[in-house]
Amino acid sequence: MIATYPGTFDPVTKGHEDLIRRASKLFPQLIVAVAESRKKNTLFSLAERVELVKAVTQDLPNVKVIGFDYLLVDLLKQNQSLCIVRGARAVSDFEYEFQMAGMNQLLLPEAETIFLTPSPGYQFVSGTFVREIALLGGDVSKFVSSVVLEAFQKKLSKTSLNAPLAQGPR
Repeated sequence: MIATYPGTFDPVTKGHEDLIRRASKLFPQLIVAVAESRKKNTLFSLAERVELVKAVTQDLPNVKVIGFDYLLVDLLKQNQSLCIVRGARAVSDFEYEFQMAGMNQLLLPEAETIFLTPSPGYQFVSGTFVREIALLGGDVSKFVSSVVLEAFQKKLSKTSLNAPLAQGPR
């Protein structure tokens, strides 16, 4: 069975990485599908996010990383995947994810969604929070891998913020 873990991954956090690693042990093949997500104002481009996810999963031979900008159910059909893996940190996440799972099942009835809860250390880590902390000059080193931290530093050095990401308060 081929499973698909879709998301925006802006940025890919240690919480995402934890779910990817755990799901890769459950399925012979896992596709990490990085969404363009036009409705979100992403910091990293789709190509950058795909490369970052590839970098943090390079040691997982059964993980394939792809970018997409169309319906998830079409991606599932193209890749012969009928299992969607989603993370749910809290009840509020689950409500949204439950609605999305229902809609995906209406569009592709044979598709199933499996929810994984985060490991305890990652229950409150979200890409949105990490991005905001980084943009405000906070330390995000405990939430992202070193390759993602480096990408943040490069990205933010090109902006007017120029804030350090792995130091204490300013």
